[in-house]
Amino acid sequence: MQPIVTAPTSQFERLANVVALPIGRWDRNARLIFCNTPYLAWAGRRQEELLGGTLTALFGEAAWQAARPAFERAFQGEISSYERLLTHAPHPERWVRIQVFPEAGPDGTVASVFTIATDIHQDVVQRDALIAARKRLDRFTDNIPMPLVYLDVECRLRFVNRAWREMVGSVGDAALGRHVSEVRGEAIWLEQKPYYDKALAGEPSHFSRLVRRIVGGPRWMRTSYYPDFDDSGHVVGIYTLSTDVHELTSTQERLRRSLERDALTDALSRQTMMSCIEYSLTDTKQEYALFFIDLDGFKAVNDEMGHHAGDRLLAAVAAALRGAVRVEDAVGRFGGDEFLVLARGCGHAQAQALAEQLRRTVQATATAAGVNVSASIGFAIAPTDTRDPVALLQYADAAMYAAKYSGKNRVMPLGKPGTDAPA
Repeated sequence: MQPIVTAPTSQFERLANVVALPIGRWDRNARLIFCNTPYLAWAGRRQEELLGGTLTALFGEAAWQAARPAFERAFQGEISSYERLLTHAPHPERWVRIQVFPEAGPDGTVASVFTIATDIHQDVVQRDALIAARKRLDRFTDNIPMPLVYLDVECRLRFVNRAWREMVGSVGDAALGRHVSEVRGEAIWLEQKPYYDKALAGEPSHFSRLVRRIVGGPRWMRTSYYPDFDDSGHVVGIYTLSTDVHELTSTQERLRRSLERDALTDALSRQTMMSCIEYSLTDTKQEYALFFIDLDGFKAVNDEMGHHAGDRLLAAVAAALRGAVRVEDAVGRFGGDEFLVLARGCGHAQAQALAEQLRRTVQATATAAGVNVSASIGFAIAPTDTRDPVALLQYADAAMYAAKYSGKNRVMPLGKPGTDAPA
């Protein structure tokens, strides 16, 4: 480093007295050999009390230890600085920045150094407040129980909190700086990309899904995507906040299923079955057969073997009926020992054959359970018999009663004589 050549001391000292900053000159023993007028006010002492005193003697060992590295560099020809909290009278505690300049002679030897003190108390207070606030924010974001992620506009992860790292496991340790697709996989990225795109366009978005690749998974999670705007209103990143909604979603799913399904037999509930019939009959290009099934002799099972045996038989019959039809067909419990089956694409001939199959299915199930129960089945066809859902149900019900009054254990279409069961 080139040595710093200064003006003669007398000229510098005259200039120093004009500058409104505390300036001191120190020899190699760290003794004060000059100070300007602002320095006297800053130190709170007379000149004769200051000159000749070492920095340690004047301001204490702590002050010298703070200054010593900067002084050593300055005596080696470098400009340096340090900060310290002033605690000496008559002023209240103040933070200052002290710059230390070498005074080099013509031969380059540094015989003394100058110090200039600048009050930076307000800056330090504000800086410390910002640092403290940032630390509090970091602690908050890292300790909130919900997974939190910040991404840049290229969807690269720039911050992840502890809850997110714990949720994703070991993959979270190397997530920063990587694209979502690299961290969570291409399939998950493509699934969530529309929500990221919406946030990048400036609109919050929300997405609920069953997350499988997490610790303790799979669990239902709801992720919210919030755009981060700069002062000019441009999106500069995305915050994502994930909330575990597993219990709530599971409860809602159980509630939905309890409304859709009969609790005893797991067949569709009466309400759901009626909705299914109504919806299906809006398809005017397709035929549908509705079967009304009543168990013959079921009351005797309850009376002689108890309601638990009756409940087991109902559940077994419902399962057997579901197994006897196609996946797209619907099986529901109408109430008591009555069941409904709605079959798509069934004209009269197909419905007659399916009704016989259902009758034999019920009888085989009852035989396996060791009870003497059969089925009377009536059916009606839409749109041949009617396009009205309620009327279709009434016609199938009427046909079932006709089969029952004709001797039971048989099937009967609307308005036609029953088909006797084989002897």
